[in-house]
Amino acid sequence: QVQLVESGGGLVQPGGSLRLSCAASGRTWNINSMGWFRQAPGKEREFVAAITRSLGRTDYADSVQGRFTISRDNAKNTVDLQMNSLKPEDTAVYYCAADRGLRLSRHLHDYDYWGQGTQVTVSS
Repeated sequence: QVQLVESGGGLVQPGGSLRLSCAASGRTWNINSMGWFRQAPGKEREFVAAITRSLGRTDYADSVQGRFTISRDNAKNTVDLQMNSLKPEDTAVYYCAADRGLRLSRHLHDYDYWGQGTQVTVSS
């Protein structure tokens, strides 16, 4: 099993920045890609960004491209999401996810492990 714990959420004004972190523990050698998803009230969980273990290839949802940056530290088993120029529509619970498969996926069903989520609220 792999455990994922997110941190760094909070309240921020529009245009502001937040940095989310996710720490993985347990059988971390099973993990290939890691990703971030989010779920706003009344909406389905959606893909935000993902990064592979080797080469650090990345993928972003169109809605966050150019504003968010995903990064990972394989030695520390962490993945971060730097969020800049935040908008009210970015308000959601953000989830960290880990995939054992050798792929860079946008599909939540491809991910094997999930964190409990951290709330991000963008409001003035």
